[in-house]
Amino acid sequence: MRPKPTLTRRSSGVLLHPTSLPGPRGGDLGPQALAFADYLADCGQSWWQMLPVCPPDFGGSPYNSPSAFAGSPALVSTDLLAVEGYLKPSELGQSKPRALRAALARFRRRAPREDRDDFEAFRVREAGWLSDHALFCALKGANGDKPWTQWDEPLRRRAPAALEGAGALLAEEVLFHEFGQWLFSRQWEAVRRHAAARGVGLMGDAPIYVSLDSADCWAHQDLFYLGDDGRPTAVAGVPPDYFSATGQLWGNPLYRWAEHQRTGFSWWLARLRACARRFDALRLDHFIGFRNYWEVPAGAATAVEGRWVPAPGDELFAAARREIPELEIVAEDLGSVTPPVLALRDKFAFPGMRLAQFSFGAGPEDWPARWPENCVGYTGTHDNDTTRAWFEDDGTQNAGRPPQAADKERDAFARAVGRPLSEGPAWEMTRLVWESPARTAIALMQDLLGLGGEARMNRPGTTGPNWRWRLEPGALDARLAGRLGVMTGACGRAPSPAARAAAPALAQGSAA
Repeated sequence: MRPKPTLTRRSSGVLLHPTSLPGPRGGDLGPQALAFADYLADCGQSWWQMLPVCPPDFGGSPYNSPSAFAGSPALVSTDLLAVEGYLKPSELGQSKPRALRAALARFRRRAPREDRDDFEAFRVREAGWLSDHALFCALKGANGDKPWTQWDEPLRRRAPAALEGAGALLAEEVLFHEFGQWLFSRQWEAVRRHAAARGVGLMGDAPIYVSLDSADCWAHQDLFYLGDDGRPTAVAGVPPDYFSATGQLWGNPLYRWAEHQRTGFSWWLARLRACARRFDALRLDHFIGFRNYWEVPAGAATAVEGRWVPAPGDELFAAARREIPELEIVAEDLGSVTPPVLALRDKFAFPGMRLAQFSFGAGPEDWPARWPENCVGYTGTHDNDTTRAWFEDDGTQNAGRPPQAADKERDAFARAVGRPLSEGPAWEMTRLVWESPARTAIALMQDLLGLGGEARMNRPGTTGPNWRWRLEPGALDARLAGRLGVMTGACGRAPSPAARAAAPALAQGSAA
């Protein structure tokens, strides 16, 4: 029996969002998700890391979601619904919302008692966020998808009589959105159980902020810096950095941290509990913001006009440690890290992050071989270009990286590898991460496949074709499994002696 994955043991894994899985109807929680968990186990991997699985915004970004609690209905597998008898084969080709509506209609007519009871139990168990989320989605539809700040004032201000009337009028739509969340939850649990049985843990990702046009912001307006009209008085961002000379103006509403403190961080604890039910470990995006955040005046053209403001991360994480001790947290501590931020991370022994692509601009002290043990080492993240594209870039594609810097980093990378790059830059970069002291090592799937810039997931600060990359069918072959399994065993990251012993057999099978 493979041990349960933990960030306290030397291990490795792969970053791949479920939307990137292959399949005739897009990546989802169906058979391809189970097959990917199997593939990771066969490669000796302990972690499947993914991006946030909440509903994305209209541009496809999961980091600007209309809900911090909900799962994305787009990830529901309609093929599984057909197997269960909730869809006809002829209904599989329609859009996901239409397919889910058809499934609800059939569920109401012929669902077995066990499924009906499970749905009702889910509605009761998740009522703390589900009721607001479902009503929010129904009201969005009834208002032509306008943001809640443009709804009629009684609904915008959540007058009890207005909410009761809307709930009665839109009861069918509310039920539809609750049903979609139940389907997601049920399929998600099946994936997690299957992965756990194979010794693979799920590592999630939680954005620090929520979208203004979200159920969270609408339902908890007192927890955010909003004016009387519901619009933010100050917004989130980051100062100028590697990605942008003018910083990044995210535009998310900022938290009234004093109000969160007054409530004992009840909203945050509920959110982290939901994450603990869904994941084995959680990457907290923009960890810096829990110690100090970049406050930008509403209406500013860029993030340059912002300022740093302190946040009560100590109190929040102390409460989380008491209330949710089972949740392992990774601190995304990239960017303008200061000694107080590091002190907060280290106080709770959260592993930080190291990116190999960021390691070669200074001296050997930053190379993967010198990384600390208590960290998660990556080849890159969803916001980076692929390693092959990073290596081939002459400095014209990446902001803040002129040609001379690109040459310097390539040279440092070659010296760190210490041998000809005969296996390609992406694989050599992965090997450096796997060999590093970092307790947990993660590679982008694109890097394991040696793909170029066409496979990049996201370009920060752009609204172009992001979040769309998908695996080609058949890309995950036995040769890659054997290659990764051998390296994982050789670097002491295999989950058990039995798995380490299996690595050479995998390699021999791939050679055949």
